[in-house]
Amino acid sequence: MLGIVTAGIAPGLALLSYFYLKDHYESEPFSMVFKTFLFGALLVFPIMFIQYVLEAENIIQSDIVTAFVASGLLEEFFKWFILFYTVFQHVTFDEPYDGIVYGASVSLGFATMENVFYLLGNGMEYALGRALLPVSSHALFGVILGYYLGKAKFTPGTKWRWLVLSLLIPVCLHGTYNYILITLEQWIILMVPFMIFLWWLGLRKVKKARILSDKHYEQQMFSKPFIIEK
Repeated sequence: MLGIVTAGIAPGLALLSYFYLKDHYESEPFSMVFKTFLFGALLVFPIMFIQYVLEAENIIQSDIVTAFVASGLLEEFFKWFILFYTVFQHVTFDEPYDGIVYGASVSLGFATMENVFYLLGNGMEYALGRALLPVSSHALFGVILGYYLGKAKFTPGTKWRWLVLSLLIPVCLHGTYNYILITLEQWIILMVPFMIFLWWLGLRKVKKARILSDKHYEQQMFSKPFIIEK
């Protein structure tokens, strides 16, 4: 059992460490990142309950609604909600790249808890596939969510546009991911190019967020008054 739990946790922590160490300026407080990760993990319980009710009561009968609403919208909205109300206004969110760290953290908290439950129920043989697909896809959905939250906080005058995109784009990507899984027998044929695209998009957002953080710190540096020493 210890081996299964370790296999369930390791991919999430490895991916979170990767995105965390990409921050070239002030690293986020470990306590805040851990709290966000923990909130993401705890989200699994209410979301699993809601999804169970939707399935048990046969409320949703369409594959596309299941993929984009019962999974994509439900999961991404709760993650977005947690970030918006616990991190977005927090003083530690002080540069655009921070959105990447917190977005990855809440998503990987969710993915890690979900992964542990899945491996406990189905066995260690699924560990590699789970790490390559659900865990990494959740991380990238979180990266994209966090990128647009960073844009919302640090781009003057267009806050609501970026906030809408921070939810809408991850929902569409997550829904597409699930739709491929649940509707195609040969799902791997489309999943491989989709995951390549998702990694390309996520890493592109990481690069752009770092550029935005560079500009942010440059502006701060030049806006500070010069002090002439006597």
